[in-house]
Amino acid sequence: MKKTAKLSSIFVCLFLLAFLGCKQSENSNKNKETILKGSTSILVDETLKPIIEEQIEVFQSEYNAKITLIAKSENEVIKSFLKDSTRIVVLARTLNKEEEKYFESVKIKPKTTIIGTDAIAFVSNKSNNDTLIALQDVVSFMQGKSQQKIKGLVFDNLNSSTLRYLKEVAGLNVNPSKGIYSFKTNEEVLKYVSENEGMLGVVGLNWLYRPTSTVSEYLQKLNVLSVKGLNEKTYVSPTQNNLAEGTYPLARDLYIINCQGYSGLGMGFASFMAGDIGQRIILKSGLLPIRTPGRKIIIRTKSK
Repeated sequence: MKKTAKLSSIFVCLFLLAFLGCKQSENSNKNKETILKGSTSILVDETLKPIIEEQIEVFQSEYNAKITLIAKSENEVIKSFLKDSTRIVVLARTLNKEEEKYFESVKIKPKTTIIGTDAIAFVSNKSNNDTLIALQDVVSFMQGKSQQKIKGLVFDNLNSSTLRYLKEVAGLNVNPSKGIYSFKTNEEVLKYVSENEGMLGVVGLNWLYRPTSTVSEYLQKLNVLSVKGLNEKTYVSPTQNNLAEGTYPLARDLYIINCQGYSGLGMGFASFMAGDIGQRIILKSGLLPIRTPGRKIIIRTKSK
């Protein structure tokens, strides 16, 4: 009897272990990430935060997915992308050769998808009636030459993509030593310029087209400036139409870069943003989509 009882106990234990194993396997399968299901994090250049927030919101409403957005300056995003476990990033540039070599060393091939065109915009306090700015004046100011029109340039961060872009235009390898102000977000830039005369704010265009209620209050006290490009004669405003015609001098393409190394949400989200719904979101946001979403035209021959 004792032997039978012992055998019964063993069978019960084995059954429980098998049952628990099946439940764990079942839970694991439920939590498994696919291109349209599961959870992940995505690193985003802070200057692009509003448009990507909107994309994530719609994507999550369509699919059983949870995407956590982590917004930082461009340099901070790249550092996290190379060191942390987050392997999806949205930038206003592609990876450089050194960054590509890193992923080659870990046997991951980055998948880069262009999703649209944004722009860098200049804003000034409404007390300044002049709504025009020559890019050459900005370049001269960054090079240390005095400019009557500019008291200071205000960026979201010294590691920002907007500052990096203008440094490239000005031919600078280091940050200007004078006249540069920085905060942490584009929202803080807009607030500061709305409260200070003579300052020129430098922000991502998508912050102006889909503002929060707080940002909208700042925009009422700001002018968005038209820009004359280097060696150009006309001033061009940062509009969707001018981005499409290629006339605005500070346009920049946007990319989602996926280095997950497997078929996960990075692949699904990139396809979503480059697809019909994602491109419609970009179109409605005031930025320029890579492809214009089609429209269905229904012709009725008889009225009801």
